[in-house]
Amino acid sequence: MNSGGIAVGIDRRLTGPSHTFAVPGAEPRPPVPAEKLRVGLMLPTWTTTDVRWSEVLDIARTAHEVGFDSLYVSDHLLLPGNNAELKRHAGVDFPDDPDVELEGYMECFTVLAALAVAIPRLALGSLVASSGYRNPGLMAKMAVTIDDISGGRLVLGLGAGDSEGEHLTFGFPHEQRVGRFEEALQIIKSLFRAELTEFEGAHHRIRAARLLPPASRRGGPPILIGTLNPRPRMRRLVAQYADMWNGWLGYTDASPESAAAQLRIIDDACREHGRDPNTLVATTAVRGAMPGSGYVPRPDERPLAGPPREMAETLRGHARLGIAEVQVALTMGGSEGVRAFAPVIEELRSRG
Repeated sequence: MNSGGIAVGIDRRLTGPSHTFAVPGAEPRPPVPAEKLRVGLMLPTWTTTDVRWSEVLDIARTAHEVGFDSLYVSDHLLLPGNNAELKRHAGVDFPDDPDVELEGYMECFTVLAALAVAIPRLALGSLVASSGYRNPGLMAKMAVTIDDISGGRLVLGLGAGDSEGEHLTFGFPHEQRVGRFEEALQIIKSLFRAELTEFEGAHHRIRAARLLPPASRRGGPPILIGTLNPRPRMRRLVAQYADMWNGWLGYTDASPESAAAQLRIIDDACREHGRDPNTLVATTAVRGAMPGSGYVPRPDERPLAGPPREMAETLRGHARLGIAEVQVALTMGGSEGVRAFAPVIEELRSRG
């Protein structure tokens, strides 16, 4: 299945802060046919020891071969290997461990640029890029360049940054992170529209900037905003600026019921801020607990698990909610994990 469609067909007239409208009778989000549900792979670009591009490329090629629709890359740099801070942001009561090994990551946009050349057809995205790690003007420039290299396949996933520790380690400012995020969205959106951009904010300044060459796609690549259990301001930012939304369920509960609760928050936010929820593409991300990987879920964790038919049925549950894509982070690394997941994709397509 060619998944380039994830980045195609988004009506730019219905997105962004200047295109909200009254929706007194907005239609419910329609279900997505199971056979049209896109399945994305979170590429394992992290390690406590060593990882090389040749390994990542082999995994990406295998994903293309077995039927994944898209490839996503995490935008972290260096974290404790238990991801304790990220889990707490997801609502998990998880303590710090000063003795845990550090986990390092390959740089997100460098990997995406390489994938744009090496892997045909599949959609490519950041899940999600922290707006605090790069100047927003530079981020916009990087995004339209990779989008052009890939032939219009990039999804620019953005977030406010969920690791204060990582920001402090590398010297990035972290205070007022949601305010910084909103300014970054305003700048990136303006540059994507090929506008001459002047911006004077509390955190960012732009002087007569424009993208030249301009974005190859009108309006630039779609912007995905990742957020879970969002507070009112983040809910507004999704409704106002996002083309796509992602709910990261990888640390908690992969069930359709959990996805429904998060999607309800986002759809209600769209209605509250005058946007038809059906103009926002909904996606979720889950952990795929593969048999033989040795992964033992926490007692309070419910990953995507079981035989292929059971996993496929869980994914169908997401599709019935109107979710267009589910990204999967597999507990079995390497190409063998991707091949082990192939029967789930086959089951999903055959029994759609």
